[in-house]
Amino acid sequence: MGKALIIVDVQNDFCEGGSLAVTGGAAVAGAISEHVIAHRSAYDHIVATRDFHLDPGDHFAAEPDYVDSWPPHCVIGTPGADFHPDLRLAEIETVFSKGRNTAAYSGFEGVNDDDVPLGDWLRSHHVDAVDIVGIATDHCVRATAVDAARAGLRTTVLLDLTAGVARETTDGALKELAEEGVTLTGSPVVRS
Repeated sequence: MGKALIIVDVQNDFCEGGSLAVTGGAAVAGAISEHVIAHRSAYDHIVATRDFHLDPGDHFAAEPDYVDSWPPHCVIGTPGADFHPDLRLAEIETVFSKGRNTAAYSGFEGVNDDDVPLGDWLRSHHVDAVDIVGIATDHCVRATAVDAARAGLRTTVLLDLTAGVARETTDGALKELAEEGVTLTGSPVVRS
């Protein structure tokens, strides 16, 4: 069996200057790239997820509540949907896009260009353990890690390589992840 690194939503709109910026996102993009260079041999596979919205309905709102609705972000065809320039892309085998017409927080809701869901891809590549990094600790990283653990994967979140939106929601996410049996290492970047 093998181990994969899942890089969650390190996109321009989630980093400083983006429409739904998480403070510290750009630094996390660079830190993930350094981790990949330093630890490439630890992973059999490296994959990424991305928000890739076209018309996600009430997920977008002119007056968002920042719980269920958000400002428009990661819209297909816009620079905000692109990966942050400090994220090293060379080692990423495939990208799982999520949320074309729905909210979609978990990378396990995404499919790659061959229309293969993340969970199916990991199973077909004999992955039984994952490390998860990315943005945001309290939203898409949390949802992806919960789904990974529920899928029976040995799941670790490398918190030093995540950025959280706010302390309160990040702390709640960490509690939920621990309850789901997710291993947590390091401390999340939370600079709000």
